[in-house]
Amino acid sequence: MIMDFIGELLKLTVLAGLTVAGILVILIWKKNLATRVTYLRFLIQVAAMVSVFYLFTYPVWQFIVLIVILLLPLVLGRFFCGWLCPFGLYMDAITLIRKGFKVRYRNLPDKLNKFLHKFRYVLLLFFLVVPFILNVIDPPPAESLTLMALVLAGPFDAWRILLGPVIPLIVPWKGPLEISKIYFSYPYVQEVIYYSKLLSIEVFTTIMAWVFVALTIVGSFFLRRVWCRFCPTGSSIAIVNRFRGFKWAPLLHIYKDEVKCTKCGICKRVCPVQVTDVYEQAGGKITTSMCMLCMRCVEMCPYEDCLKVNFGGKTVFKSRNWLEPAKVE
Repeated sequence: MIMDFIGELLKLTVLAGLTVAGILVILIWKKNLATRVTYLRFLIQVAAMVSVFYLFTYPVWQFIVLIVILLLPLVLGRFFCGWLCPFGLYMDAITLIRKGFKVRYRNLPDKLNKFLHKFRYVLLLFFLVVPFILNVIDPPPAESLTLMALVLAGPFDAWRILLGPVIPLIVPWKGPLEISKIYFSYPYVQEVIYYSKLLSIEVFTTIMAWVFVALTIVGSFFLRRVWCRFCPTGSSIAIVNRFRGFKWAPLLHIYKDEVKCTKCGICKRVCPVQVTDVYEQAGGKITTSMCMLCMRCVEMCPYEDCLKVNFGGKTVFKSRNWLEPAKVE
C-alpha cells in the first residue's frame, strides 16, 4: 500500500518536474515575444490533459470535479477554458494544422457570436434542471440519491455532459472505440450516445456520434475555438458580478490602459473567440465573460503596458513592444 502511494507520488512529481522544466525552457530560449505565451499555453494544456487522464484513473466523485469547474470562474474567470480544457487543446491543435495548410480562418458575424455566447447559459440551465425533472418522473430510492449525485449516475447522468470537454482522447475506462486494448473517446461522444438511447433512436447512435466528431473537427478547422462560443461548461460570472458584492470577481482579469491604446485593432483580430470588448471598452477592468483569458491579445499588443493581466490587483503579465528589440532578454 505504501509502495503504491510512493509510486503514484513519483508519477506526479515527474509530471510536475517536466512541466516546470518545459516552462523554463520556453521562458529562457523562446525569444519571440509574440508567441512565447502561446507556447506556454500549449505546454500547460498538454500537462492538464495528462493530469485529467490520471485523475480519471481513480474512482473520483465526478460531482465534485464538476462543482470545481463551475466555481473556478469566480476566482480565475474562464482561465480553465483558455489554459486547462482538453477540448480546447484539441481545437488549438486543429488550428495549427490549418495554419500548416495556410488556410485562412473564418469569423462569425458579431451578432451571431454574441447570441451563441448567451445561448450557452440556456444550455447550462437546461442540463442542470434535467435531473430534477427526471427525479419527479421516476424518483430513485431516497437512500441512493446522494450517492447517485456524487457519481453522476441514474437521473444525474444528464450532468455528465457538463464534463464533456474534459474527456481525454484516451480514456481509462471502456470507451466507444477500442484498438489493441486501448480505449479511445472524444468530448461529448458518450453524451451523444446517452441522449440517443434516451430518445429511443439507438439505431442512429453510431452515425450521430461520428457526425458530431466530424462537425466539431471541420468547424474547428475553419473557426477558431468554435465550441467555446456556446459550450455550457464554460460558464462564468457574467451574471454574478452584476451584484455589488461580487464586483471583485473574477480576481484574474485583463486590464486596459486607455491612454496607451491607439485602437490599432490587433486585440480584436487575434482573439480566438472574437471578443471585441477589449478593443471597444474605453479602459479599466475587462468584465466580459466571453474572454477565455488565453492572453493572446496581451501577448500581441505592441504597446508597452497597454494591456495587463491582473490577479488580486497585482500584475502578472503585461503587453510589451515586441516590434522593437527588448532592452534585456
